[in-house]
Amino acid sequence: FVAHASDDQSPAVVHILSGTDPRSSQEYHSATSSSTTVAWVGCRDQKKTVHVLPLIHSIFRCSPSFHHHSVASLLQQKKENLGVIIRASFLVELRSSAAMEPGKRETWRTTMLLAYQSLGVVYGDLSISPLYVYKSTFADDITHTDSNDEILGVLSFVFWTLTLIPLLKYVSIVLRADDNGEGGTFALYSLICRHANVSLLPNRQLADQDLSTYSLERPPEEVADGSRVRRWLEGHRSLKTALLVMVMIGTCMVIGDGVLTPVISVFSAVSGLELSLSKHQHEYAVTPITCAIIVFLFALQHYGTHRVGFLFAPIILAWLICMSALGVYNIIYWNPQVYMALNPVYMFKFLKKTKKSGWMSLGGILLCMTGSEAMFADLGHFSYSAIQLAFTSLVYPALILGYMGQAAYLTKHHDFDSSYQIGYYISVPEAVRWPVLVLAIMASVVGSQAIISGTFSIINQSQALSCFPRVKVVHTSAKVHGQIYIPEINWMLMVLCIAVTVGFRDTKHMGNASGLAVITVMLVTTCLTSLVMMLCWHRPPALALAFFVFFGSIEALYFSASLTKFLDGAWVPLLLALILVAVMFVWHHTTVKKYEFDLHNKVTMEWLLALCDRLGMVRVPGIGLVYTDLTSGVPANFSRFVTNLPAFHRVLVFVCVKSVPVPRVLPAERYLVGRVGPPGHRSYRCIVRYGYRDVHQDVDSFETELVESLASFIRLDALFRCSDARSDADYERENAFTVIGSNPLRRRISYDDTHDSASSVEIRVDSPTGSSRTNTIELAAVAAPRVVKRVRFLVDPGSPDAEDKQMLEELHELCEAREAGTAFIMGHSHVKAKPGSSLLRRLAIGYGYNFLRRNCRSPDVVLRVPPASLLEVGMVYVL
Repeated sequence: FVAHASDDQSPAVVHILSGTDPRSSQEYHSATSSSTTVAWVGCRDQKKTVHVLPLIHSIFRCSPSFHHHSVASLLQQKKENLGVIIRASFLVELRSSAAMEPGKRETWRTTMLLAYQSLGVVYGDLSISPLYVYKSTFADDITHTDSNDEILGVLSFVFWTLTLIPLLKYVSIVLRADDNGEGGTFALYSLICRHANVSLLPNRQLADQDLSTYSLERPPEEVADGSRVRRWLEGHRSLKTALLVMVMIGTCMVIGDGVLTPVISVFSAVSGLELSLSKHQHEYAVTPITCAIIVFLFALQHYGTHRVGFLFAPIILAWLICMSALGVYNIIYWNPQVYMALNPVYMFKFLKKTKKSGWMSLGGILLCMTGSEAMFADLGHFSYSAIQLAFTSLVYPALILGYMGQAAYLTKHHDFDSSYQIGYYISVPEAVRWPVLVLAIMASVVGSQAIISGTFSIINQSQALSCFPRVKVVHTSAKVHGQIYIPEINWMLMVLCIAVTVGFRDTKHMGNASGLAVITVMLVTTCLTSLVMMLCWHRPPALALAFFVFFGSIEALYFSASLTKFLDGAWVPLLLALILVAVMFVWHHTTVKKYEFDLHNKVTMEWLLALCDRLGMVRVPGIGLVYTDLTSGVPANFSRFVTNLPAFHRVLVFVCVKSVPVPRVLPAERYLVGRVGPPGHRSYRCIVRYGYRDVHQDVDSFETELVESLASFIRLDALFRCSDARSDADYERENAFTVIGSNPLRRRISYDDTHDSASSVEIRVDSPTGSSRTNTIELAAVAAPRVVKRVRFLVDPGSPDAEDKQMLEELHELCEAREAGTAFIMGHSHVKAKPGSSLLRRLAIGYGYNFLRRNCRSPDVVLRVPPASLLEVGMVYVL
């Protein structure tokens, strides 16, 4: 068939082969033009004629009577030559990544541009670390002597730390552990959950494995140890809980870093004023200026960064060039022999001379790695090649030159006034000190913005996986995906930043606090990456163990040094992590228990039908959307509702909004639609699937797409029943789901009921200004883009009549129900612990969870349900 996409594009040709194998399909594809998409279907029945419409839909996992090879695997093998694919309810146009996203193709121009843009998003925090590393390292534990052993030893530690952790670990290894291009703690956890049944959320479905982004690699036959590790994890619930707690700790430390990094970055940049002001003036100037900048930074968050984001990369680029130039100047002018410190022997000399004090000073040295985790966390916004290119060609050399320049200056200067200490600005020539100060403050603001945005992102991911209370997520840009703002988190971060600034007032305590948060996140990443190497990459456990031991031992050394600073500021991230882990675990644990309670107390549809007959149930006009976490059965809150009020809507839809362990779900695969009961009951189940980075729709577009998905399901249901020649009773017992796609374009669906069985079926996607056919059923009269898009499918004259009276009647009732209005039926829960529960359980469930539930956003606010359309049903959970 031929699909016409738009007037300015050539038609996309799709050849469908029936009864062939994948190799024959590939050979056929090679013989055709490069703009042709080839898909194949193996048909189990022996009919001579396979009807086009059921066949097309069966390609995309929608027909229970056809068995097929996934088109996604064909995409992976012939991705560079594929054209346009039409999929999912005949309304969605998808393209292969080579055709749909030309900006994502790995050309050198694209890579260079992404590398440049990553400077302002990924490397802002890492680039400004020279402002405070030496100052934090020489704060108390060690002193700078005339022998220069201390400064050269610290420089050697900095060089090898930057080489081994950011360059070798992250750029060479960890960045490859992406989840469909996404990085971060939850990306690693979702990868592990897909390859091993270690998730504690019980609402997993086999249909989730058919998602295009749910790709699994089969382990080689010779690697069996990884399977044993997987079975070991799956067989112990305590190990699953420990894995989740470890992910929570890493997440909480990232949030803690979102509090501490803006403080130490801005404070260190502003502290350059100490060289121009007296001691008393400096004490009363730096802290208020820092607080003012922090308040200004957080106050602008709700506007988003898309308006000023184009300035971030030039600022960081200018800062890196400035830092490199100053480093080269100091090396040439003061000590060209400073490069000798790159010899690792100086590290051992440093530890041998300073002993315990040198080990404790590692808590300041580790700050040179601050921001390394951002390379992995922000991987989804760029590409592996771009991040690798930017770090290896610009960021890494600039950092090394900056640290070497400072060390070269300090090797020739040993007597400092105690009020100045050893800071970055003391090595800056006085003639350019003020311009460098201004540039450093601007760079610190950019670096702080990156970590704040990362904090919003990871809290949104935690909420998607039921690990954080519900918060309001505002998308600040309609064009740039992933730019979000969370009001309550924003103001909490601002208050905590000001409290830390006013409470510490020096770089020493701020560095101790920030260092512990940074190194803890890195330890968690090392542990999760080791599991990914075994479970997902199917590497030998010995290789994963070597990775864990090598990098884990380095990070454990820094971690132990940070713990010694507990009383000198390191208690702050530990306290924040303890509180946040308790909140996240209580919320997640109670959410799982509530699901299990609903699962045990659900009723069958047969019970509901019998109750309707017994009570004389009344069906009122309209659509009733019953929200539930269950993917099967009738929830207990709805059974209680109809028992006390024997009436519900003419069209009833049980809606389950669930998260799957993938970053994004394609619009064509978002909805799973099925029947609940016989067709005459007009009851459906719709499972709406989102990834942990997906943008949830507002209620208007969601309601529109839901109704359109129901209409598409009704059509396909009639087509499949006609094609399969099965009885209604047989079909009802299967209770199968159909994948229905959502078109990102707003559209009008028109259905012509005036043609006979020999004419064509036409489903159109057009604008309101376009020509319309008479005698149509309009399911959604909404504004559409100006571009006219049509998808036409022709059915052979000999095909069965799919548009029977039953389908027309069902579509009419759906349209009438839509016009009558939609009601959102949601549960209002109250949770209490079982009698005889332990004190800890009563505190966690009875007080902790209920306190969080009362003070977080309610489900109707998160889903933006109109109050006039909301109907809440009270439910008491005894857990």
